[in-house]
Amino acid sequence: MLTIAVSKGRIYEEALPLLAEAGIVPIDDPKTCRKLILATTREDVQLVIIRATDVPTFVEYGAADLGIAGKDVLIEHGAESLYEPLDLNIACCRLMTAYHKDATEHRGRIRVATKYVKIAKSYFASKGIQADIIKLYGSMELAPLVGLADCIVDLVDTGNTLKANDLEPRELIMNISSRLVVNKAAMKMKHTAISELLIQFEKTLANR
Repeated sequence: MLTIAVSKGRIYEEALPLLAEAGIVPIDDPKTCRKLILATTREDVQLVIIRATDVPTFVEYGAADLGIAGKDVLIEHGAESLYEPLDLNIACCRLMTAYHKDATEHRGRIRVATKYVKIAKSYFASKGIQADIIKLYGSMELAPLVGLADCIVDLVDTGNTLKANDLEPRELIMNISSRLVVNKAAMKMKHTAISELLIQFEKTLANR
């Protein structure tokens, strides 16, 4: 049995066609059921539905053989212990800094609100900027508005939420897409099954 960890939401929706090409279609729809372990139309594959930030942890410790996670999550987790064989090119967006639209450039120390602590520290250090990182798990857009931070580091898709809160994206830190990750022990123990799945995903991606 192969177990694939994936999160609800955009990543799951955009992964569905890839999974379907491999014959992996969940029998129960996670939108309408509360099950966290989903059987699929392939008897040898099941899905576990978890928080996006937990996907690399489940795969690293062998609770799942494979996972689908954004590159941002993998970097923050420190996923050196995982194989990352495929960029699935789904759930694409940008990781950017954003400031109040009237904010001027900061030359001294800066306060940054983000849930991407590791990435933000590395980015501002590379620019020679001293940054105090304030970790928030959500509502980052509020931080510059209430004086908690000078800027935020967050994912940007359309930018509409930023605009609605008088913020604007400024500096691109990196482009983000979702990747397939594999547990190293599972790659050895279940090599044939995982390799076949990778080949199927590669063919589907090549035909897009």
